[in-house]
Amino acid sequence: MKPISEIYPLLKQPAKAVITMHQKPDADAMGSALALFHFLTKLGFEVTVISPTNWANWLNWMPGCKLVINFENNRQKTAELLDQAQYLFCLDFNIFHRTKNLAPKLSEADCVKVLIDHHEEPDMASFDYGISNAAKSSTAEMIYDLIVESGNAHLIDTNIAECIYAGVISDTGSFRFASTTASVHEMVAKLKQTGFNHSKVYNNLFDNFMENRLRFIGHVLTNRLEFLYEYNTALVHVSKHDLVKYEIKTGDTEGIVNIPQAVQDIKLVGMVVDRDEERKWSFRSKGDFDCNTFARKYFNGGGHFNASGGNSKDSLQDTIEKFKLAIKENEHFLQ
Repeated sequence: MKPISEIYPLLKQPAKAVITMHQKPDADAMGSALALFHFLTKLGFEVTVISPTNWANWLNWMPGCKLVINFENNRQKTAELLDQAQYLFCLDFNIFHRTKNLAPKLSEADCVKVLIDHHEEPDMASFDYGISNAAKSSTAEMIYDLIVESGNAHLIDTNIAECIYAGVISDTGSFRFASTTASVHEMVAKLKQTGFNHSKVYNNLFDNFMENRLRFIGHVLTNRLEFLYEYNTALVHVSKHDLVKYEIKTGDTEGIVNIPQAVQDIKLVGMVVDRDEERKWSFRSKGDFDCNTFARKYFNGGGHFNASGGNSKDSLQDTIEKFKLAIKENEHFLQ
């Protein structure tokens, strides 16, 4: 994989490009993709954004989101677009299988493939150009870097600023995570000069849910949260029945895993949601517990040092038991 800087001169020649991100995209994945979409469009590119799956309704406010194609609902059109693409930009994932059923299409695509991501252990052999920097706060920040370092900072407008800011505040926990460096704040100061309304972005991301989600969270915290103080760990487990009862949709469980971190001495939080095809895990830690290694070792996952995800084909009860055995094995890291 060649350095991302080597693609900058190529951006002067408009071409057909496809941008994609990981399945069930969050604010960083969608925000970085749409920021890049607006930027490349300004350069004269013919650009299409493709999501491997559906996404949360509370992302629909983002400028350009209505143009994003859902692969699961438009497989033939997606195949045609990838066949025609001269560039494929892969954002916020480090290996094709994180795009679920879209992965084979991406692997087969005969075009220049570019990786922009901040997760550990990227599959660099699958990309022609790219950058993978786990120290970055978000992929959205990396899109900002690309725009500035390619000499196009003057093209950043309110649409691009909103999309970048959305990704950054989401992945930094509203600037509280350790990945929030001085350069992140400097970037936000530059973005504010475009005149975008940061309060509107925050409200759209965090104050834009239905009543059922609030009642669902109350139910989860009352009945589905277990504290394992001997391991300084909290466990949240959501059943399929819970999802149906409260009419939970994509994105409605976002952020719940962070809530138990507010409890004193809790170093690790594991949250598992019982989906139809698998059990989805989210892990969050404070301090020196490595969520990335933990998720890779026990739950076919990965991510960042203090935030990662995984999955299991086991039943809900079996995967919960596996989690409890895993934290027992890692007891010395959790003290």
